[in-house]
Amino acid sequence: MSCSKNRILAINPGATSTKIAIYEEETLLFKKIVEHSVKDLKEFSSIFGQYEYRLNLVLEALKEESTELNTLTAIVGRGGLLKPLLGGTYGVNEKMVDDLKRAEQGEHASNLGAVMAWNLANQLNIPAFIVDPVSVDEMEPVARISGLSDLRRISLSHALNMKAVARKVAKEMDKKYEEVNFVVAHLGTGVSVTPHKKGKMIDVNNAMAEGPFSPDRCGGLPADQLVKLCFSGKYTYEELKEKLIRKGGLYSYFGTMDVREVEALAEKGNEEANIVLDALAYQVAKEIGAMAAVLMGEVDRIILTGGIAYSQRIVNDIIKRVKFIAPIEVVAGEKELQSLALGALRVIRGEEEASLYS
Repeated sequence: MSCSKNRILAINPGATSTKIAIYEEETLLFKKIVEHSVKDLKEFSSIFGQYEYRLNLVLEALKEESTELNTLTAIVGRGGLLKPLLGGTYGVNEKMVDDLKRAEQGEHASNLGAVMAWNLANQLNIPAFIVDPVSVDEMEPVARISGLSDLRRISLSHALNMKAVARKVAKEMDKKYEEVNFVVAHLGTGVSVTPHKKGKMIDVNNAMAEGPFSPDRCGGLPADQLVKLCFSGKYTYEELKEKLIRKGGLYSYFGTMDVREVEALAEKGNEEANIVLDALAYQVAKEIGAMAAVLMGEVDRIILTGGIAYSQRIVNDIIKRVKFIAPIEVVAGEKELQSLALGALRVIRGEEEASLYS
């Protein structure tokens, strides 16, 4: 069966869910969040070990919606921890799939997006794409210097959503993304804060290792204390790594990654919950101020996005500290599925050329 309009399947694997959507041109036809319980995911020793499990659930969800895969024009997946890349849409190829399977840049659920898209698209003889992967690196040379010659600052961020909301806000201003300067803060499971200068993310806190803490990540830590902890014998390498990026942040204090649960504790008079929530907003605001300095104060908008941007308390606390810099836009949640589909659509229509991963 053929379809006269471009129909695109978007796949976005996350830590505890896989989000899927089908777009016909710019119109959303179907969207579903396939949840994965912590118990189910614990059975797998690696992220890539989850591949068949997640793929089967995605196929079941599509079948329930009576989706005919042979009507699809293309499949687009969320890009994972690849080598450093410029932003844009990339065609998925064997080299990309091999790199994601090896996970040399690190393990993350997003690594599965391109692999799912590639394998399904090959069966259907249609193209597979990724858009603005986690490893988008448009940092200026000065931003790469860490202060220790052995180490180089690395760009890993929520680039897909941040670029999507930046384009959205620019359009609302009757501007092109390439004409404006923004500071965008993605507040989710991880926190990414980045200055966007004329269409490029010229700096960013690596959401896995720097910047503000988040629901389950530690963010930047006092280096001397961390070194002592590493050599204390208290934790193995794997245990400490998990503590830093899966059991840090809010989880380390309260045993939950849910901001709403911590806010409920604060409302009941839990003083530690109050101070930790204040600290989260404080650290995000401080990072926004730092990125405004990168732009030399020439900031057209500050944009707050991601799931935590639904929290009125945290958003208000951030705004109080940064409103002197520039007008603030709140785009709560994420636009990742839409951004994936539109990136693929631009290539299919010939408005943009897909970049080659090599």
